[in-house]
Amino acid sequence: MMREPLGLILAGGLGTRMGGALKSGLSLGGATLLSRVVDRLEPQVARIVVNANEPLDSKLPVIADATTERLGPLAGVLAGLDWANENGATHIVSVAVDTPFFPCDLVPQLLMAGLSHPEGYAIAATEDGLHGTFGIWPVSLREPLAAFLTEGHRKVRMFTEAQGAATAHFPETTPPSFFNINTKENLMAAEQWL
Repeated sequence: MMREPLGLILAGGLGTRMGGALKSGLSLGGATLLSRVVDRLEPQVARIVVNANEPLDSKLPVIADATTERLGPLAGVLAGLDWANENGATHIVSVAVDTPFFPCDLVPQLLMAGLSHPEGYAIAATEDGLHGTFGIWPVSLREPLAAFLTEGHRKVRMFTEAQGAATAHFPETTPPSFFNINTKENLMAAEQWL
């Protein structure tokens, strides 16, 4: 029986295309990206944890990657799964801190899609393709994910395909639900949509 999932905000990126700026602290329409993502995720989950490898200005618990090498978003997901396991949760829902327009029905749609997977694993998809950092992850994936990273793999898509993740399909919207802010130009575009 699955209880309401915990939320994981992936904020561990290096922000290299932003000149090394911490994306979580970037301002969009007078609020930080982190606070915008929290506001969108909070009504959909039981509790939230933030994955970051730098000190963050946040009242939420912050956990670092599961490994000391910067291995990308899957290392953050693994840290979130470890945290969820310690807190007695069965599933986490991951979102990226640089994607402030993700759907307000993300979690219910992922939960529904996950019904077709034996462990309840599902990721978001649009006509553009798969959005693997937006997913519902069963805690039972901890060992396969740790092994995947240990073997030197990094690609989210490779892992989701290997695990047969179900997909929750979201319609095209304006602004695009999974528009992510990687550059100053992206941030300006997001400001325009606001």
